[in-house]
Amino acid sequence: MKKRLDQLLSSLGYGSRRELKSIIHSGAVTIKGQRVSKPDTKVEHAEVHFRGEPLDPPEGMVIMMNKPLGMVCSHDDTEGELVYALLSERYRQRSPKLSTVGRLDKETSGLLLITDDGKLIHALTSPKKRVFKRYEVSLAEPMNGEEAELFASGTLMLKGEKSPCLPARLSVYDEQHAALEITEGRYHQVRRMFAATHNRVTALHRSRMGGLELGELKPGEYRLLSAEEISLCSEEFSS
Repeated sequence: MKKRLDQLLSSLGYGSRRELKSIIHSGAVTIKGQRVSKPDTKVEHAEVHFRGEPLDPPEGMVIMMNKPLGMVCSHDDTEGELVYALLSERYRQRSPKLSTVGRLDKETSGLLLITDDGKLIHALTSPKKRVFKRYEVSLAEPMNGEEAELFASGTLMLKGEKSPCLPARLSVYDEQHAALEITEGRYHQVRRMFAATHNRVTALHRSRMGGLELGELKPGEYRLLSAEEISLCSEEFSS
């Protein structure tokens, strides 16, 4: 669908409509290789280049970030340093704005998805979808050996909850390190599951969501996902 050039560029965070008027007049924008000077020109996204580069993806962009420790998944800067501060200025100015798919708390690192696709956020966070997440866990005390069976049973009740946790998979590395795969997003769920076994999580890192692996991204780094990778995000849990 065609949009006004200034409207399109503004929605992608390239500047305000006022700023873009002078930028466009300067010849910084081309359509099919030809410079354009009228901000109200109707254009297709794929036809436009800004200062010689293709435009950022349109609405529906998905970013994968390796969230560092100490940062919060919120738009409220009173809660602490925001993960959005790691994004480019242009990404931060997009409309609709980018939001995280669920949250990782301040003391949890790892795979975090950020998108402007509200339908995708709903699909990936809906309790009806059994999208699994894998967490790498370090513990304060040795495990007792019964955790894997308990977590897989679907009978574990967390304090303050009215229904048991859905079955989860525990892969033990050694007596104080493991990977836990869950399909829910209850408040501090992994920490509370181990607390129910009289243990304490000392480090927590999400390494996978659905069929999507964090890979080699360093803390604070991020990259855009391809359409194929986005489809992997919703891969469901299978027993």
